[in-house]
Amino acid sequence: MARGKKYREALTRIDRQRRYEPEEAVKLLKELSYAKFDETIELSMNLNLKKSATVRDTLVLPNQFSGEKKVLVFAKGEKADEARQAGAAYVGDDDLIEKIRDGWLDFDVAVATPDMMKDVGRLGPILGRRGLMPNPKTQTVTFDLAAALAELKKGRVEFRSDKTGVIHLAVGKVSMEPSKVVENITAVVGEVERRRPPDTKGEFVKTVAVSSTMGPGVKIATTGEQE
Repeated sequence: MARGKKYREALTRIDRQRRYEPEEAVKLLKELSYAKFDETIELSMNLNLKKSATVRDTLVLPNQFSGEKKVLVFAKGEKADEARQAGAAYVGDDDLIEKIRDGWLDFDVAVATPDMMKDVGRLGPILGRRGLMPNPKTQTVTFDLAAALAELKKGRVEFRSDKTGVIHLAVGKVSMEPSKVVENITAVVGEVERRRPPDTKGEFVKTVAVSSTMGPGVKIATTGEQE
């Protein structure tokens, strides 16, 4: 893929053979940022996983950097009332299911009570492709709606390895203090490392890198590699 002049210039200032200290890497991304908007900083982790293995979980980042998410809740009766009181943007059951089947998707996260999943499951082809399907593994299928919405409003995020064993996750903005971005990076790396499959042999985290929306990646040292 052809890259622009500014990208190529930024690339010349990065030592591709070096693994930078996290705060140094984030500061470098800030210095090299050339976009006219506040670029997102993304973390990429390349994991040593068997083909059938997946690392997946959720966490609340220490420092938030995006606006409040629109949370949709599939629930009935008292649980629907609980969701409304907890601040859900949209609450409903069959009405929302039909609305989504007609093409409406103006929300960021979907949560459902367990008794709704039989009906919500019909939306699999629509929500699944967009990563919006409620799932017990991401704590979005629950009767404790108040707690789930509280965490989502704090900025709970999901990470999941793809078919090649790589996790991509936004961890901040170029405009943030580097130390706050590093705190987010440390939280994600620590949580991923705790999810190491027990049958993994050898090195689990092969490489970790950060990049801005428009810029090149910078490899960073993990805890064991930092001096």
